[in-house]
Amino acid sequence: MIRPISSNYKLSFTAKGIYPGSFDPFTNGHLDMVEKGSKLFDKLTIVVAKNPDKTGFLPVEQRAKLIKESVKHLKNVDVDIYEGITVDYAKNHNANFMLRGIRNSKDYEEEATLADINSKLNKDIETVLLPTDPKTASISSTLVRKLISLGADISSFVPEPIYNFFKKV
Repeated sequence: MIRPISSNYKLSFTAKGIYPGSFDPFTNGHLDMVEKGSKLFDKLTIVVAKNPDKTGFLPVEQRAKLIKESVKHLKNVDVDIYEGITVDYAKNHNANFMLRGIRNSKDYEEEATLADINSKLNKDIETVLLPTDPKTASISSTLVRKLISLGADISSFVPEPIYNFFKKV
C-alpha cells in the first residue's frame, strides 16, 4: 500500500555538480556549458585542472581568475583549482554530478569512456553529458590558442574578460 508522505517530512537533496577541465583558455563553448549547468544544479563548481606534467598556455591561477570574472553573473557557480583524480575532488566536495560537454560524435565516444572509468572509480558520481550549442560547437581551446598565436581576433570565441586579457598581452 502506498501511503502519502507526512507534511512534516521534507525531502532534502542538493544537486551539486562539478565541471572539470583545463580551460586553457576558457571559451564561449565552456561558458555555454556552465550556463546550462547552472540551471541544472543547485551549485556548480568549475574545477580547473592543474597538471604538474604540463606547462599550460596560461598559468592555472590566471585561468581560474579569468573564469571567475567570466561567470560572475551566475550566482550558484564558483571556481576552484585541483590537482588529482577528478572523482576524488567530487567526493571530497560532496558533488553528486560531473558535467561534460560534447561537440560531436568523437567527443561523445571519449566522454562515454571517461564516464565509464569514473563510475568504476566512484559509483556515486553521475556524469551528465550535454551537447553544446551548435553556435559554439566548433570552438576549442586549441583553436583559440592557435588564433592567439597568429594574432587573430578572438572576440567571438571567448568571454569578454578573456578577450580583454589577451588584447592587453
